[in-house]
Amino acid sequence: MQKAFDLYKNLIKTAKNYNCYYEECATLAPYTTMKIGGKCDILVKPNSEESLLSLLKICKKENLPYRILGMGSNVLISDKGLSCAVIVLGKDMAEISVENNIITAQAGAKLISVCKKALQSSLTGLEFAYGIPGSVGGALFMNAGAYGGEIKDIISHCNYIEKGELKTMKAEEMQLSYRKSYFSLNNACITSVSFKLKKGDYNTIQSRMNELMQRRIDKQPLEYPSAGSTFKRPVGDYASRLIEVCGLKGEACGGAEVSTKHSGFVINKNNATFDDVLDVVNCVKQKVNEQTGIKLECEMLIWE
Repeated sequence: MQKAFDLYKNLIKTAKNYNCYYEECATLAPYTTMKIGGKCDILVKPNSEESLLSLLKICKKENLPYRILGMGSNVLISDKGLSCAVIVLGKDMAEISVENNIITAQAGAKLISVCKKALQSSLTGLEFAYGIPGSVGGALFMNAGAYGGEIKDIISHCNYIEKGELKTMKAEEMQLSYRKSYFSLNNACITSVSFKLKKGDYNTIQSRMNELMQRRIDKQPLEYPSAGSTFKRPVGDYASRLIEVCGLKGEACGGAEVSTKHSGFVINKNNATFDDVLDVVNCVKQKVNEQTGIKLECEMLIWE
């Protein structure tokens, strides 16, 4: 603990200066939707763009290892923990504002909260994202999508930090493609995102949001911890279909299981460990490849 404190003392000092929450030797499982993860050296929650910039400058200057975490809805973290600082962008950086047809949200805002704000303002375009269990920053980072829509369809611009500087990037520069972006390919941290929407009818927007939420409830195993869709969609097919035709629904190891409700989800059914989930993931990859010749690729990020 003393060694960790010595390593991160200036990071702690900066967190204190900005009145940011920090915790040494913090357990990460509660910060992920999979509810799996050991401890990190130190966890810090920035409360402004300025504090985040200062924290990242310290990390850059002192060559401190760190990771950026949003709502943890697309990540599996090792039970052994992480030898680094984890900077969590959450409710302390979650302001949302509306100006004309533009909604701007800090990176820590919940995507579902932005969808609700769009509804309140009768702005259409975000309905597809209603129910995606992630943060705004995470959604842009991976170009999240569902039900025929993607973040790239509605993005205007964003603020981000790269190499110790605060910058702005327009949508056309973001290299947005299936589950990829400039930010997932480079060491850059999104601080806020602006969405360009259109005026719509309140009741029509609400009806579509309710319809898509009900489809999630009916088809997805929301009653169990998971990281959402475990595998990326292979070209010309669906991971869930391949897994099902290969007879892998219900495939389990320890407390982890391929959901019997939706085979595209590996769930934490009963106190699963990091290794339990990886064993199920690797089993699915191997058997699908053997039976179909298709190599599935993980959508969730694996941190160890």
